[in-house]
Amino acid sequence: MSAPEPNPAVAEIQGLYGPFTFSEKLLQKIWALGGFDQAAIRTESGGRIELLSPGKWNLLAGPDFRHARWRWGDGPVVTGDVELHLRAEDWHAHGHVNDRTYDGVKLHVVLFPPKPGTVTIGSNGQPIPILALLPYLRHDLEEYAADEAVANLANYSEIRLLELVQGTDPEELSGQWLAAAVHRWHQKRRFAEIRIGKLGWVEACHQTAMEILGYRYNRVPMLNLAGRHSLKEWRADGRLTADGLMREEGGHWARSGVRPANAPKRRLQQYLDWVSNVPDWPQRLLNLGTDIPVASSAGSTRQVRRDLGLRGWRMRFGAQLCAESVGGTRLDTMICDGFCLYYRPKLERICRDFGIIGIRGICRRV
Repeated sequence: MSAPEPNPAVAEIQGLYGPFTFSEKLLQKIWALGGFDQAAIRTESGGRIELLSPGKWNLLAGPDFRHARWRWGDGPVVTGDVELHLRAEDWHAHGHVNDRTYDGVKLHVVLFPPKPGTVTIGSNGQPIPILALLPYLRHDLEEYAADEAVANLANYSEIRLLELVQGTDPEELSGQWLAAAVHRWHQKRRFAEIRIGKLGWVEACHQTAMEILGYRYNRVPMLNLAGRHSLKEWRADGRLTADGLMREEGGHWARSGVRPANAPKRRLQQYLDWVSNVPDWPQRLLNLGTDIPVASSAGSTRQVRRDLGLRGWRMRFGAQLCAESVGGTRLDTMICDGFCLYYRPKLERICRDFGIIGIRGICRRV
């Protein structure tokens, strides 16, 4: 029996901690949500693009997105279809070059930058500009793939999740979950270092805080606003308003399935209040936490909480860094995925080890 043909719509990539897959469907999702640095995008020939609309996602035959809108530089608005592939060569491999269904494609979006001299040719013989998204993504590919896997699991029913784990030996399951928790932590830590290297300390803190306030459904529009308006602009009294920021991102906001407490306008106002009360919070983060005790992954969750005085540290973070503008479980996420992840090894270790202890508790309950 011959080996199966590789699937051109899925790429297997060697990550820092092992191989992972990245699908064409995930690339389409990133394009639809605008999950990349839109202010910086340029085609492979160097042409600047101002993206006005990604188009309508077409789940049937034909181009992936219909009737997208953009400008080339300062030129007039262009309307056209957009086709997405992992690699530029897939345009020819899929036979689009001779398919009149793709005559309306005016932009070819790919994940990986093509080799120099690579050209996409339409059925009329004219070249189609190529835009490689990889240099403009806000996360590394492994982070996107992991987030997608977590999102898919979140949609499983509890019965389905139990079916997945019931046939596994408890000790083996515990080991798998612990390994996955450590792997996920290292992914997050690695991306934090990349973001600081790209943006600098202050803007990395700014973007991370807004991303966390956006939750899963509104991460992208929050990141778009954070990239468009620096922390300095958010500090300027009256310059930015929640209503104005809502209008900037227009239809990108997700409201369906979002609880009232997490409504995007409310979270925008929350951040405006935060930076108004503590405009230097990234600098305060640098000065906080030097005397936090180091966590140990031994023992129960309750014991570690008590020994480390985590409740007191949580209150200190909320008061000194956020002026109590952020609270509840969102403050917990801000501390673990923002403050602790971005700073001192002590903070990184306390968060990582405490997460592992929590995983052990879950394993015991299962």
